[in-house]
Amino acid sequence: MTYEQLDLKIEDRIAVLTIAREKKLNALDSATIQELHQAFSALDADKEVRVIVLTGQGQKAFVAGADIAEFSSFNQQQGEALSRSGHEKLFAFVENLSTPVIAAINGYALGGGLELALSCHMRMASENAKMGLPEVTLGLIPGYGGTRRLGQIIGKGRTHQMVASGQMISAEKALQWGLVNEVHSQEELISKATELAMIIASNAPIAVSHSIKAINAQYSNSVASFETEIQLFGACFATNDFKEGTSAFLEKRKPDFKGD
Repeated sequence: MTYEQLDLKIEDRIAVLTIAREKKLNALDSATIQELHQAFSALDADKEVRVIVLTGQGQKAFVAGADIAEFSSFNQQQGEALSRSGHEKLFAFVENLSTPVIAAINGYALGGGLELALSCHMRMASENAKMGLPEVTLGLIPGYGGTRRLGQIIGKGRTHQMVASGQMISAEKALQWGLVNEVHSQEELISKATELAMIIASNAPIAVSHSIKAINAQYSNSVASFETEIQLFGACFATNDFKEGTSAFLEKRKPDFKGD
């Protein structure tokens, strides 16, 4: 299968899947989410693939977020549908994949980009990586599982800090907080991720798959468990703050939120 938004290389039972939208900082639009769903589904079904490494094209960004222009005019119902579809096609889908996925965060991982990394089973970052959930600066909240998965990884207080402030954290702080497993230079990131992938690939694949299910079962990350986030994400689309936040982003100016 060929992809317009992705690059795929498979060697020695390791698949390196690259989001190839460098000019857009690898932002997630609906077409990219659909292709990622197709690619992950195909790779999970391929018995020759033992581990998937996910990264972004270029040296600036893993995924810099969602494509804001694509949903800036959405209403509440469309916002909920956007979140629900994303959970089903990509974020919950990746988390519950039988094949382990390592996120190689090579730069910015913001909004939906960080949520995608959180959906992966392991995370490595380059030294220049920056991570954050800046949705509140758009009048939104994270809508692809960020409020739940981030809290499970770094704790409730730090999650409140990251989500409410919308600020980015460095790779070093992400390592301190347990958000990423390892930090490497930009040049070494993929090779180090591949090294780990090869160790995992040498183990019994059924046992590795069962370990994913067993670990995930402790956290019960089904789509249904994210229903509150989905509904509140959609509710944000009915606010004037959302209209102001997305307009300000697209017009490259500072938003003036009124709280309505």
